[in-house]
Amino acid sequence: MDTFIVSARKYRPSTFRTVVGQEALTTTLKNAIAGNKLAHAYLFSGPRGVGKTTCARIFAKTINCLNPTHEYEACNACESCVAFNEQRSYNIHELDAASNNSVDDIRSLIDQVRVPPQIGKYKVYIIDEVHMLSQSAFNSFLKTLEEPPAHAIFILATTEKHKIIPTILSRCQVYDFNRIHIGDIVTHLQYVAKSEGVQTEPEALNIIAQKADGGMRDALSIFDQTVSYTGGNITYRAVIENLNVLDYEYYFKLSEAILAGDVVNCLLILNDILNRGFEGQYIISGISSHFRDLLVCKDRATAQLFQVGSSIREKYISMAQQSSNDFLYKAIELANDCDLNYRLSKNKRLLLELTLIKLCQLKEGNAAGSGEKKKIIEPIVPQGKISPTATTLPQSGKNVILSEKSERRQQKDERQLQTSQVQNRNTEVQSIEENDKPAVTKIRSLSMADMGVSLASINQTQKEEVNNIGEEVRQNGTNLFTEEELVTAWESYAATLKEEVLLKNTMSLYLPRMLNDVIFEVEVNTELNKQYLTDHSLSILSYLRETLQNGEITMTIRIAEDNAIKKPLTSREIFDEMVQQNPALLKLSDEFGLELS
Repeated sequence: MDTFIVSARKYRPSTFRTVVGQEALTTTLKNAIAGNKLAHAYLFSGPRGVGKTTCARIFAKTINCLNPTHEYEACNACESCVAFNEQRSYNIHELDAASNNSVDDIRSLIDQVRVPPQIGKYKVYIIDEVHMLSQSAFNSFLKTLEEPPAHAIFILATTEKHKIIPTILSRCQVYDFNRIHIGDIVTHLQYVAKSEGVQTEPEALNIIAQKADGGMRDALSIFDQTVSYTGGNITYRAVIENLNVLDYEYYFKLSEAILAGDVVNCLLILNDILNRGFEGQYIISGISSHFRDLLVCKDRATAQLFQVGSSIREKYISMAQQSSNDFLYKAIELANDCDLNYRLSKNKRLLLELTLIKLCQLKEGNAAGSGEKKKIIEPIVPQGKISPTATTLPQSGKNVILSEKSERRQQKDERQLQTSQVQNRNTEVQSIEENDKPAVTKIRSLSMADMGVSLASINQTQKEEVNNIGEEVRQNGTNLFTEEELVTAWESYAATLKEEVLLKNTMSLYLPRMLNDVIFEVEVNTELNKQYLTDHSLSILSYLRETLQNGEITMTIRIAEDNAIKKPLTSREIFDEMVQQNPALLKLSDEFGLELS
């Protein structure tokens, strides 16, 4: 029985040309070899499985190759290359810093550096996971790394560059490896599948590439796992079952139900997904990514950014045409908010269901705003007829109320002036006209300042309450009242407070005091009490005006001076006050040379 070799080892690149997805870095390394401009230390950093150690080995083999090709690749035929391929080369040394991270390990490495190579030009030391070295090991390695022998080259590899001390980074040429693109992974998997005689579907390999998250080693491991599961026939359905990946079909079903506003079907699909064992946050993040993909597929130019199989891309493009941009923007925002709040939610399933309900309602809102006739509340008073109520002039900052009788009175006053110039007018007619004159109805203009309210300190809701108070002024009149009646109404309002306990206690403790016929003052002891009364002043004034039948009642609030918070005095300030009361203290201090500490 032949020994099975995993694909990640069997198809590991042996030349720069076969490295996948790192063309910029491999080109730089080959040019350095071609120009004989080799540094004494390199640092390869990047995610797992992207080719850091592989490139380090290829680089070490190539610079020691006795007969490099015209493309500056290793020949794999000379004695140095054969020794390397058979893992018996004495010129290339690998050290795992995860298990050899002590000072003694680094000192042993430094002792080996002094020995020149037996075959080839260079001795290459590859230190993998170099960020695992201890602080002492790093410090002992600094001098050798900065000034190694001419035949020594160090290649450090790490997945966490931020953990390496700056003094090490400054002594190395740093190469950052990128995640491998999904398309490059799919192409390489197709090559491996063809070499192994495995039947594949493009959509299946695309799912494997997405699951690998940019790592070729992970992609090849998943590929081997799927081959074992399917027996050599990798299909899309088999991959999502083996890897437990949420199928695109579920997202398409959810999208169709959301676009149709079908809340019931959305909840049933969600229940089916949860029963399959998927975590709620995985579902909502998938939904947000799905709507993002639909937005990308709105234009065929940007659809190329969506790296999936051609058949699935066409399906996304078709569904994207059914959704407006505005709907997709709001859907992504709702799904993203749910994703952010998921961990904090105590009822996570309810949060998911509520989000789906909101998504279903988005389409209804878009339909109403896209051209359908909206329902408009018709006015009670028919157009063309003017109600005999007050006329409001907001541009003057005051509400001026003029009745129809007032307007007629002005007109008749003008006629009266003309009539008075006629000397032979019949006295009886004049008396009749005088009797027919309507009484002047003049209502004083009412401003916000008259009500003791500043518009700068109230919000929209309070503005509506202020307008209501203005209406109360007109309704309640200007009835006179005594201070006893005011206190009684004040206490009556306090008794009605059930939930506002602090306000009730404040009103019970501090009673109003009349300053004139319509203005009263409340003297409190603390700023907190003043704030309670100020916040509820509109409701308090509304109650008092209605109870006392006076719409001009105004309240002022102040803090008693005796209770004002004073700044603590220093020793010098205390002494100065004592000197003002007894000047002899200053003379006593001067005679004895006393000083304040």
